[in-house]
Amino acid sequence: MSAHATLLVKDHVFTDEHVAYYEERAKHGVAVITMEAMAVHETSLPYRGKALAFDPRMVPQFRKIADAVHRHGALLLAQPWHRGRETNSVASGVPVWAPSAVPCAVYREMPHVMTIADIDTIREGYRLSARHARDGGLDGVEVHSMAHGYLLNQFLSPATNHRTDAFGGSLENRLRLVMEIIQATREECGPDMIVGVRINSDDGHEGGLRPDDWAEVAARMTASGLIDYVSCSHGTYLNRMLIYPTSPESHGFQMAATRKVKQAVDRPVVGVGRIVTPAEAEKHLAQGDCDFVAMARALIADPEWVAKAQRGEGEDIRPCVGANWCMSSIFAQAPIACIHNPAAGNERQLGAGTVTQAARAKKVAVVGGGPGGMRAALTAAQRGHQVTLYERSHELGGQVRLWSRAPSRTELAGVADWLERQVVKAGVDIRLQTVATEAMLRAAGYETIIVATGSAGLRHGWTPLRPEKWNGAPVPGTDQPNVLSYMDALREQAPPGARALVYDGLGGRQAVVVAEYLASRGAAVEFVTWLGQAAPDLAASRDWGKTFGMLRRMGVTFTTDMELLGIEGGTVRLRDVYTSEQHVRNNIDTIVLALGAEAQDALFHALHGSGPEVRLIGDALAPRRADAAIREGEIAARAI
Repeated sequence: MSAHATLLVKDHVFTDEHVAYYEERAKHGVAVITMEAMAVHETSLPYRGKALAFDPRMVPQFRKIADAVHRHGALLLAQPWHRGRETNSVASGVPVWAPSAVPCAVYREMPHVMTIADIDTIREGYRLSARHARDGGLDGVEVHSMAHGYLLNQFLSPATNHRTDAFGGSLENRLRLVMEIIQATREECGPDMIVGVRINSDDGHEGGLRPDDWAEVAARMTASGLIDYVSCSHGTYLNRMLIYPTSPESHGFQMAATRKVKQAVDRPVVGVGRIVTPAEAEKHLAQGDCDFVAMARALIADPEWVAKAQRGEGEDIRPCVGANWCMSSIFAQAPIACIHNPAAGNERQLGAGTVTQAARAKKVAVVGGGPGGMRAALTAAQRGHQVTLYERSHELGGQVRLWSRAPSRTELAGVADWLERQVVKAGVDIRLQTVATEAMLRAAGYETIIVATGSAGLRHGWTPLRPEKWNGAPVPGTDQPNVLSYMDALREQAPPGARALVYDGLGGRQAVVVAEYLASRGAAVEFVTWLGQAAPDLAASRDWGKTFGMLRRMGVTFTTDMELLGIEGGTVRLRDVYTSEQHVRNNIDTIVLALGAEAQDALFHALHGSGPEVRLIGDALAPRRADAAIREGEIAARAI
């Protein structure tokens, strides 16, 4: 398992939640666990939820985690690291350090140019971090910051190292600090601990280090005899979709460059890069692309990945679908999470083996076959209940199925596909194209009913700019047949090849998914929003640039700062939210409104208060995201 942030850190040290998180992966067959990156100095503190490797309080926490994972035969590595310019001073209160005064493209803060004394301090921070790893009973240290544009990458790359002293200019000079840190790490670890390095095999941008450059860097490092393996990745903060890309991305996309590194060194090489299935992993090993396969998001999605692969149960692996909800959760300063693994970050409460048999089997109905309803039905059946799942449409999956109709979101169907396979295996009685009414459910004698009836897209035309209008008359013209909610548009109710206007009222992903879907069917699409930026929520999943580059290549145009005033046939009237200047769009065939959704909770209110136990989950409780529906389905089923 490759290192990744968890935000389970408290007061800059690891916690019992970390113990459970890493042990969950170890006990299901992961051989080597590299814990999340931990700072070697106070100047590498992007937010408060980062661990400090130089803090002696980490030693007993290392011991707790090591004892837990060693019980299952796994090796445990620390990953000391420094961000360099790829952070800001807000959380740390001290200046950002870098080899040269070049700001990061994401944080855009001018760094302090490191002095020789600063360089010595960083080297000793790595040394102290390695000492703590040794004293904490870890098996080794993976020296980080050479990948992803972090501090040592900044020293190595001529794009970011403009120094003229002994640490700049030639490759030998740019490599000097790296080699000093590796030497210090080996001195602390001794001959018996593992010492590895995390590098890029491609920076992926002009002026940066490319595959041939990294192969030479790796060859020089391994020639020292100080390191035991090389772990490769891609990208910097100029192009973070090379680090943790959302779908679509070719699985194994980093392997061609990683192969070049492997061919240049005499040490084992670890490869990563959207490797999701056992077949993909085996292919890259067989091709000689790498010696070990590492995963992060795939093991967040399913900690039992390795055990299932060993048993030949590949189809039971809960797939990483590239949604990057793990990144979005951390962006919100919440612990690690997964779009469809509710136990991620909650292993002590919801991890494998925590589902218990019910004291008494009950007759349970779940109404609504979206991801939340399927999760509820699955867990209830696993607890021994007799479960019937009702779905009014011809297929299970709810909005996940709709979203997966956009070409870039096809992998999202993996959420619904996995849940559907599991509810079938669990023996759930599935009734498609069946509307479950109050009378039907009462007559059937169900003891518990979970209502997961979802939500319906809004069409009233109002945005949060006009809260007083939401309970009154709609924007004129929004009741026309050529005006659709985003859900209806994805149900193929929009004619292909039309001229379309997508109006975004909330700034989430709904509108960009619809815009892509319509453009893929031949429509000329204009994306309009009252916000100053289209779909700003995509910043959390880090794929704003990737998504909008894709849409622009599909011919989608963007207009911001516009309020919807009215629709008359194919004419759409807009108003600038700052100047009140009016604008008109003519000859629009289809108008799609992405304004949020309304909970479909009538069945719950009809049943609630008398008769069976009734629980409300997912969008029927409050329209949100798939992860919320799945988590609530899990919790509701455990409570029966």
